[in-house]
Amino acid sequence: MLSEVVRSAAREPQIITIRGEEKAVVLSMDEYKKLSPPEKPTLFEFFQNSPWNGAELELPERRAEPMRNINL
Repeated sequence: MLSEVVRSAAREPQIITIRGEEKAVVLSMDEYKKLSPPEKPTLFEFFQNSPWNGAELELPERRAEPMRNINL
């Protein structure tokens, strides 16, 4: 019986009711993917796709400063 619902969902969304009240919808995987937000890229992928990927940056040299004493 579930397999029939899944096969029907491949053609059009199938509404599931309980005591006449609409409770859920079974969608095809293609329809689900259309409605789902795209996957977020990893931080690495984000930087790889950045328009500044490969840009040359001139960074000032760091000054050598003595370490601070911190009381923990």
